[in-house]
Amino acid sequence: MSRKTLLFVLITLILAPLAVFAGGQGETSFVTIGTGSVTGVYYPTGGAISRMINAKFDEYAIKATVESTGGSVYNINAVITGDIDFGIAQSDRQYQAINGLAEWSEAGPQADLRSVFSIHPESITLIASTASGINSVADLKGKRVNIGNPGSGQLQNSKDILEGAGLTDADIEAEGVEAVEAPGLLNDERIDAFFYTVGHPNGNIKEATAGRVKVMIVPIDGEVADNVTGKYPYYAKSLIPVKEYPMAANTEDIPSVGVKATLVTSASISDDVVYAITKEVFDNFDDFKKLHPAYQVLTKESMLAGLSAPIHPGALKYYEEAGLIEYINPDLIK
Repeated sequence: MSRKTLLFVLITLILAPLAVFAGGQGETSFVTIGTGSVTGVYYPTGGAISRMINAKFDEYAIKATVESTGGSVYNINAVITGDIDFGIAQSDRQYQAINGLAEWSEAGPQADLRSVFSIHPESITLIASTASGINSVADLKGKRVNIGNPGSGQLQNSKDILEGAGLTDADIEAEGVEAVEAPGLLNDERIDAFFYTVGHPNGNIKEATAGRVKVMIVPIDGEVADNVTGKYPYYAKSLIPVKEYPMAANTEDIPSVGVKATLVTSASISDDVVYAITKEVFDNFDDFKKLHPAYQVLTKESMLAGLSAPIHPGALKYYEEAGLIEYINPDLIK
């Protein structure tokens, strides 16, 4: 029995009496949303979406749960295999999966992957101790750097940034631990720097800047940023607000490049379920934006950008009703 099946069996046993009061909607639909580390933005994003849909149980008969996972690659693979129903994944990973690139180069294009919407922008954030002398990406050569755990989106982001500076992970002493562990390693002086692709403000970055070791957020700009954004269509230049990290050595907003967090699902997921989730987020857009500081820059239009997989029919139905269809890339409407 798979983990998802076991979880649903347990939830069913607990909530079965509630199905009687599901407003005539029939059987309860159980859905799982894969997120990421509990300290990142993915986890509270998944939690916010699940709370919104669970609050309308009488209307939709949908019960959503959230699962902390290893990140984008895991979530995409788990969506495709049916271990989870929805997953939050970086826009670059969505692009690579649907086109059979990177981790999916052997398996080929993941044709059943579907887009629902984009969420917040995420900047590739490079944190280094001031004592390390790292003031640019090029300065990472020969240094101890955490580039991200296998199955995370940030691992490939780190490699792309290194490539933009003419480096590879062979030019550094690369570590591959989860982002939640990196601030501790930096403050224990076991690494000199770490990458983290994340929306801002972020608790891990605050932890790293407030530790005993003085740190700075290293700019990713100039030729490095131009090389990365010029080669990969899913990257865009961004700014990390310095006001969010007053304990860092920086005095100005920090230039970087970034991607978007996106919600993905499978072609096999019910149109009704996807429609309900999409409707609740967009119909309660102002409330959704208040759930995390990283959401403050969101617009309904921006939540339909940065997508590469075809739009799920359930989501598309809502966008047609809401007059948002004009903001969707026509190539994604199948």
